[in-house]
Amino acid sequence: MRVFVTGANGWIGSALVPELLGAGHQVVGLARSDASAAAVEKMGAEVLRGDLDDLETLEAGARAADGVVHLAFGHDFDRMDAAIRTDAAAVGAMTAVLEGKAFIAASGTPFVAGRPATEQDEAVFGGPVAGRADIARAVLATAQRGVRASLVRLPRSVHGEGDAHGLITRLIDAGRQRGIAAYVGDGTARWPAVHVLDAAHLFRLALEQAPAGSVLHAVGDEGVAIRDVAEVAGRRLGLPVTSVAADELGFLGALLAIDQPASADRTRELFGWQPAHPGLLDDLEKGYYG
Repeated sequence: MRVFVTGANGWIGSALVPELLGAGHQVVGLARSDASAAAVEKMGAEVLRGDLDDLETLEAGARAADGVVHLAFGHDFDRMDAAIRTDAAAVGAMTAVLEGKAFIAASGTPFVAGRPATEQDEAVFGGPVAGRADIARAVLATAQRGVRASLVRLPRSVHGEGDAHGLITRLIDAGRQRGIAAYVGDGTARWPAVHVLDAAHLFRLALEQAPAGSVLHAVGDEGVAIRDVAEVAGRRLGLPVTSVAADELGFLGALLAIDQPASADRTRELFGWQPAHPGLLDDLEKGYYG
């Protein structure tokens, strides 16, 4: 397949592009800067210059492809409304020309009180990212227009060597600045997690196999207690492990206070996907995060 990838030079994209190329696909990566273009070329992919605001370029990239994997998103929490509007327009432009072709979009696992979230639970986003739920529904709705659309929902941590901007990195950096390894409350709230290479493999499987309207969970660890994360980080960094109030960590603190495990049982059953790389705590023990 000829595959158009947005966010090709991002954290997951940098794992996905080699995964696709290794499986014999041709890859065209969207790149908005010279540095991004050079990185995409170095991986062995073609480059299409542009960004998510350039709807004509997105449409052209999608039209020339057999399938699209949409990973790019602006994660500036100070401008989240604008980022969501941009993403909605980008999704609309690409899916408009993809009848009979695949469109795989990244989303997030939901949380359900009292049990792990499953692929059958609808994602409900709150606060500044509430609009992402509308985008997820819009992606799945394109299946009614003949697009083989599906969502790959990602957990709170997509970890691995080189993770520089993920939520676990932010948590550890925030604690390091305070001289502590922090958790919120009693630390029993759990986050799902997945290794970046396992996530990339699932995106490829979705591109190749997922029926229209599918929702998949890229979850390796169903739920890792945040206190366990803090204890490993504290031991490796030589910092005391300390509980803090959620509001001391801003939006990250609010996320840390919510128990939000997620299951990938249905995804594994349907696609034979089995995570093969280290879990979150094992990766923390390797010292990738400081």
